[in-house]
Amino acid sequence: MQKLSIIVSVYNEEGALPYFYKTLKEVVATLEIDTEIIFVNDGSIDQSLAILKEISKEDQSVRIIQFSRNFGHEAAMLAGIDSCRGDVAICMDADLQHPPTCIPQMLSLYYYGSDIINMVRTDRDDGGWIKKMSSKYFYALTNKILHSKLEPNASDFFLISKKVIQLLQNNYRERTRFIRGFIQIIGFNRTTLPFIAPKRVAGESKYSFFKLLTLSFSAISTLSKVPLKLGLWCGFLSGLFSVIIAIYSLIMWFVEKPVSGYTTLVILISAMFCVNFIVLGIIGEYIGHLFDEVKGRPHYIINEEITTYSEHNLEDFNKKK
Repeated sequence: MQKLSIIVSVYNEEGALPYFYKTLKEVVATLEIDTEIIFVNDGSIDQSLAILKEISKEDQSVRIIQFSRNFGHEAAMLAGIDSCRGDVAICMDADLQHPPTCIPQMLSLYYYGSDIINMVRTDRDDGGWIKKMSSKYFYALTNKILHSKLEPNASDFFLISKKVIQLLQNNYRERTRFIRGFIQIIGFNRTTLPFIAPKRVAGESKYSFFKLLTLSFSAISTLSKVPLKLGLWCGFLSGLFSVIIAIYSLIMWFVEKPVSGYTTLVILISAMFCVNFIVLGIIGEYIGHLFDEVKGRPHYIINEEITTYSEHNLEDFNKKK
């Protein structure tokens, strides 16, 4: 019988965890598939770990991966994917904005042959036009630059089959990752499923506008080399601008209305400095990625892995279900 791994990223979710776990277990109880639940605690500084430990004492299907510090959401998802034992895996967050009630429908699509199921937000009840607009422009900016188009409003709520799990475990091991982007460019049978993100039951969003902007830059630099060509185009446009200014200055000189040299010089120098710093910043972003790769440091560090069963006990437990 196949096994499902549900990978849950947790960061300071002490208020939401009890509600999330209760809802998730109600859904899991209706599934006709062996299930393990992997909570990846990404260095939470609240009582999230204590709550998870209490949950694991009562539920043998629960495993906890505790990071040594906060490594970020991408690292948490990767750790869950690396350690999962399932034939199919679902990644989701613990804030209940990724509704566990969607899981049966996701599995149905998987049984019909989909290797990847992208959950796409059609609306969000936590409101905030800032979030909606920032998400909209995030995908607009990313898709404008990338050759591979990303599904607008795709989330870190998705299902992947065994072949995709193994691909992410063995390849796509960059230090700078964008997993929701990776699963949209690797091919295979992919399906999208719309959902409405409900309001958070507790806590607040960990994604600020600045973090979304940073994520956008990381996604673009991870998935595309197009920004590196910006220097070429800026150089061409700057040269064209200089020619236009030169022609304009000559015309003004012939009609005896010379252009102020100081003003023209300041404008040209300012424009050149602006272009240079933009290009240097883009190059620096890519060099930073190379620096991270060369250092070869781990994607994450596990402080402890908490479980109430051995591998043998897990097999016995699943046989009895």
